[in-house]
Amino acid sequence: MELIDKLAILTDAAKYDASCSSSNSNRKNKDGIGNGHMSGICHSWSEDGRCISLLKILYTNKCIYNCDYCINRAQNDVKREEFTPEEVAYLTINFYKRNYIEGLFLSSGVIKSPDYTMEKLIEVAKILRNKEKFYGYIHMKSIPGASSELVKELGELVDRLSINIELPTANSLTALAPQKSYQKIFQPMKFVSDQLVINKEERKKFKSAPKFVTAGQTTQMIIGASGENDLAIMNRAQSLYDNFTMKRVYYSAYIPVNSAQLSQKLKNPPLLREHRIYQADFLLRFYGFKTGQLLNDDQPNFDLKMDPKMNWAINHINLFPIEINRASYEELLLIPGFGRTYARRIIKARSYAALKYDDLKTLKISTKRAKNFITVMGAYRGDKFTSVDTLRYLMTEDKFKKPQQISFFGDENEILV
Repeated sequence: MELIDKLAILTDAAKYDASCSSSNSNRKNKDGIGNGHMSGICHSWSEDGRCISLLKILYTNKCIYNCDYCINRAQNDVKREEFTPEEVAYLTINFYKRNYIEGLFLSSGVIKSPDYTMEKLIEVAKILRNKEKFYGYIHMKSIPGASSELVKELGELVDRLSINIELPTANSLTALAPQKSYQKIFQPMKFVSDQLVINKEERKKFKSAPKFVTAGQTTQMIIGASGENDLAIMNRAQSLYDNFTMKRVYYSAYIPVNSAQLSQKLKNPPLLREHRIYQADFLLRFYGFKTGQLLNDDQPNFDLKMDPKMNWAINHINLFPIEINRASYEELLLIPGFGRTYARRIIKARSYAALKYDDLKTLKISTKRAKNFITVMGAYRGDKFTSVDTLRYLMTEDKFKKPQQISFFGDENEILV
């Protein structure tokens, strides 16, 4: 029962970490168990979008840090537990054999020191890889402030490393997590980024060279715990992608989990804001957008009533409508409602003949969101609008157009949508 009690506490303590993913690994099975190769990891998702296919736990919720936003902060009165490396390995192997999981996501509070904590995580990875011959997916958190030697050793054992940046600016990190610093966070990020390049060259020359973080590195930012606007958040994300070859930045809406003053300022987590930021992040990673195209000093926050791509298109209505029979792949990606799949489908189909509106239905391409921004063989079938404001209202998501009812309970300014 002692191990079960630990598991209950340390799985619950890990639930606020959003950067739990299982993709892009190329670790194949070599006469052991498990396979993290490419799409070999099965996925399942919770209602709020969190990946739950991995055993997601903390090594310990004991922590020497006292971050205002963290449920496991040193001053919190919570029950503390700590696994042994053997216990984590035992749980992973047995859960895998029962088909509960396909891999492990392991983070930890900081015990004694960053190096000491990293040594414990490395011990877990060594038991799984070397003793248990486990070739499934392993994602671990690198502890900011740990030595480069330990980061390299852990990186050669796991598929993905995360180093959480926590907050968008150095000032907010200093205010809410004074024991942490950007220097301690950026140093291992840069080391991992450089090592990925070095390892790629080494493996070209020597096939026996050990792999290093084959699924790349990720990070996480907390949204809403500090006063930054969306522009500051996206500028930080842009710099992470540009400077550290980041695989992905995750965003976590701040949840008031502490009794500190910080928690009293926010009644509910800003989940819709988090959603808009994720949509914008997708535009940065896959659509070639830059932060400066989506936000500026005059409009530093995303419109919660519509997605960032739609908002950009309305603000640049002079670029539309786009004729889909002549548009390049990059131009098709600018059209609201059209993604990479639609763009490729259109380009492939029109290589045989010019497309008509009926052909779009045949190709299973919806024009519900795109109709005001396209022509097909010169034909425009969008709404008639006399101003940008009218178009903006027409494109506002339906839930924001419904009548708003004043709540009989709670805050007098609260509305039910």
